[in-house]
Amino acid sequence: MRPAALLPFASALLLLSACANGGPWVEVGGERFKVEIADDDAERARGLMFRDELAKGAGMLFIHEDEQPQAYWMKNTRIPLDILYFDNDRKLVTQQRNVPPCSGGNRCPSYSSDQPARYVLELNAGEAERLKLQDGAEMTFGKGIPPVR
Repeated sequence: MRPAALLPFASALLLLSACANGGPWVEVGGERFKVEIADDDAERARGLMFRDELAKGAGMLFIHEDEQPQAYWMKNTRIPLDILYFDNDRKLVTQQRNVPPCSGGNRCPSYSSDQPARYVLELNAGEAERLKLQDGAEMTFGKGIPPVR
């Protein structure tokens, strides 16, 4: 088998291994997602930039110091995403679905929360629709999510 053909299999094994080993995860819409955590300015600024894919069942959880209006953009992001904003109580307050990639640098538009948010979950585009997420949906934190400072 060619090495490139093993890539999807290896990615799936890494995801399963991380979940089995207690890697960080969140649950929303009745489904669990393995997440990378972005909880400082540098990690939040980089986000999912320059990536060509986001594994199925994976996402990135952005944790902010305070609940306040948030705005995200897709600068240097190569994959379409759903951007989900959650308040202090981890209730969904705003959804930006199927946000397209943007290579326009500082000309990329921003996507804001309608309400103050503390947590932002980025998933592959289409996940919010597939899960039929409605505002007010709750996000549950699993093991590996750092405590709020």
